[in-house]
Amino acid sequence: MPNAQPSRSRDLIELILGYTFIVAIIWAPEHVQRMLSPFALALTLGVVLARRNGRDELGLGSRGFVSSLWILPAAIAFAAFSILAAAKLGTLHPLYKGDVAHISGYVLWTIYQQFLLQDYFMARLLRLLSNEAVAVTLAGTLFALAHLPNLPLTAATLVWGIVSCALFCRYRNLWALGLAQGLLGLCFAVCVPDALHHHLRVGLGYLRYQGTQLVP
Repeated sequence: MPNAQPSRSRDLIELILGYTFIVAIIWAPEHVQRMLSPFALALTLGVVLARRNGRDELGLGSRGFVSSLWILPAAIAFAAFSILAAAKLGTLHPLYKGDVAHISGYVLWTIYQQFLLQDYFMARLLRLLSNEAVAVTLAGTLFALAHLPNLPLTAATLVWGIVSCALFCRYRNLWALGLAQGLLGLCFAVCVPDALHHHLRVGLGYLRYQGTQLVP
């Protein structure tokens, strides 16, 4: 049985501290990121799991899985159209680190991003706010702002963040959303010039990017 609903003050504190901690890591030097990122992942995971919600409530079970599967072919169709358009415009280019390990790791990361977005941030915003549309918009906005100062990626994640939150509210399943985000992120990486998105880097890494190297 899930625990009693947490207080609004607890939700607000967890929301502010969690987001502040994540943004601080994003803007930290690379060696600090390597040290703190695993701790941030474990901490946010622990806070979510401490509520003892079931797999279906977290979006990791069978609930809504079949009905949400249309999201994947829709993402594939959008990616195919984008690749054709990029090829015509001359912006299509090979993927940076296109090996299987890198791609697999990226997709796993996008699935966890959806877990973090929906089960950490959206869950608290839905309890704090009486209007679901406002909670969805705010969660998507917070998701996008975490990708600054990468403006192309921030714009793309604003749209996707809002859409994915709305879809999660409807289907309550993370799997199709996480896989779709991975596919769309890879599509964005090869369709938009690296000079604009700096290998999808955000925060300090975006500012320190120079071609294929980072300023130490």
